[in-house]
Amino acid sequence: MADLKTDANFRHLVRIANVDLPGAKSIRLALTHIKGVGINFADALCKVAGVDQRAKTGYLSLDEVARLEKILNNPGASGFPEWMLNRRKDFETNETKHLITGTLTFVRDNDIKRLKKIKNLKGMRHSLGLPVRGQKTKAHFRKNKGKVVGVVKKKVTPGAAGGDKKDDKKSGGDKKPDKKK
Repeated sequence: MADLKTDANFRHLVRIANVDLPGAKSIRLALTHIKGVGINFADALCKVAGVDQRAKTGYLSLDEVARLEKILNNPGASGFPEWMLNRRKDFETNETKHLITGTLTFVRDNDIKRLKKIKNLKGMRHSLGLPVRGQKTKAHFRKNKGKVVGVVKKKVTPGAAGGDKKDDKKSGGDKKPDKKK
């Protein structure tokens, strides 16, 4: 291939699914810039669309870009297996679909709001700012609580090594005698 900056057929930005993809990257890596598309999904998308995964995004023809966009908008109808889609059995419609970009964020936020509204355990943990999926809370997830303090030992004064009243109370030396009848 010729130098990317001097080639007349090269486009520095290619727009797919309302996202500007860098033209210098291979198409399989550039597709991961779209929210909701990972590397495995991008590989499958290229294979179904008939596009070489290693081809630079800037050299794709308009026809190839249109095929990628069409399949990305409805991957279930294009032969993608159901397990590869990110929204299986939608709560409202009971359909299996693949969400990308702003739609993915919007639906996820609505799911969390629904869980909070019905006072589900996951919703309550979300509203309290605690971890939702069973992680431990002692050392991590302290962004709302401040830094970890740990165990702080009390400082012992040098002259209090002998018979201190605090020590007597702990050992039980200062008990009241029982009354005898």
